[in-house]
Amino acid sequence: MPAQSFATASLAHGQSESSSRQLADNTGPHARRQSQESHAYQSESPVSRSYTEYDAEANNRRSPEIGRNAVRFNARRRPFNQDEFDGPNQLLPLPVPPQELARSQDLPSLPVHLSLQEQDEILQHANHILSECAYHFVAKYQFPIPLEADKPRVCGPADREWTEWAYLLKRLATKRRIPARVLFENQIKQFVTTLENSIAARPTRDQQARTPKDDRYILQLVSAGTQVAKIVMDSKAMDQLNQLYQNTESIILERRARELTVGYR
Repeated sequence: MPAQSFATASLAHGQSESSSRQLADNTGPHARRQSQESHAYQSESPVSRSYTEYDAEANNRRSPEIGRNAVRFNARRRPFNQDEFDGPNQLLPLPVPPQELARSQDLPSLPVHLSLQEQDEILQHANHILSECAYHFVAKYQFPIPLEADKPRVCGPADREWTEWAYLLKRLATKRRIPARVLFENQIKQFVTTLENSIAARPTRDQQARTPKDDRYILQLVSAGTQVAKIVMDSKAMDQLNQLYQNTESIILERRARELTVGYR
């Protein structure tokens, strides 16, 4: 009886050892293949390589990799603090000294025929017309005006300066709240640029340091305001701004002609 038990135990031990060897033989190639794939993935991972090297390889790849064990991964996004100027670029040759000297002289003075007070009055008049134009446009199409804690509700055009109206219209346009069909020739893209051109630079607080702008600057602001009124199809504002432009231009031309007459004498 003990001999039979010993034989049975030996047979069971042999079967167990044979099964273990068979299992190891079956799983060995799979485990080795996984290890090789893991090593290949780690060696080809974009994390273990520089951004420039991987980006160049991804751009030069013309056909998809074919193969059962091919490792595929997507190109990484650029870091948030990098842009196209951090990639391949070029620098232009420095200008030669004569060219630099010719372009580094004192800036020529542009003609100025309006006093500082006259310029302020012209721009205030233009801003008043544009504020009324914006108020009518927003009310006509019922565009929303965000409420602000430090500002009262809008009850009339004068409750907001033209710069504030222009900012509101710009936000409505960029947020696609203004349909293109309500603008002249669907000029929704030109609308934002025209609004920016119609805003005068903020004057300095030091009144004594202020100097009059050149004639072209004042005329350009009034002209840009006229284009704003045209795009929103406000005929009244367009006529008023066009008349303001003509009056301002006539004053400038009259004073310029007077200077030329005095110069000939």
